[in-house]
This record gives sequence, C-alpha cells and structure tokens, in this order.
Amino acid sequence: MQDHIDTQIRAFIEPRFPGRGWSDDDDIFALGFVDSMFAMEVVMFVERTFAVTVPNDELHMDNFRSVHSMAALVRRISAGPKTGAVPA
Repeated sequence: MQDHIDTQIRAFIEPRFPGRGWSDDDDIFALGFVDSMFAMEVVMFVERTFAVTVPNDELHMDNFRSVHSMAALVRRISAGPKTGAVPA
C-alpha cells in the first residue's frame, strides 16, 4: 500500500510523462524520464513539499531513482538522527 509520500511524489512526476506506463519501483533515470534540469526540480519539490532539507551527502542518484527511493529518503530525513547516535 502506498502512503501519502509516495502518492505525492508520483503525482509530481507522472504529468511530465503522459501516456508512459511505469511503476513506483521503476528507475526513472533508466527510463529516460530525467535530465539534469528535471533532477533539480525533483530535489526542490521534495524539499518544499515535505519540509526537509536534503543533505549534500544524500544528493546521489540512488536516492532519486524511483518513487519508492525518494519516499524512503523523505522518511529517513524526517525521522532525523537516530537517538543514541554518537556525533562524528
């Protein structure tokens, strides 16, 4: 079952590629959906929509390949640092 994060991300991406079938696990880079400009739009959308800041060390393609990977990133960032973690 999808949660609201997945649904909102898909709703942002889907209109840009009408008539193309794809799933929330599909690699949108491999499908040719993403160019460098759209990649930046996706990062800005994620930050603005979910009120998070994507840290520089999380700005890699694996976190943005699919709806599910982006949703996992949002959940991870939103959860914040794990309690009991020792600062570096």
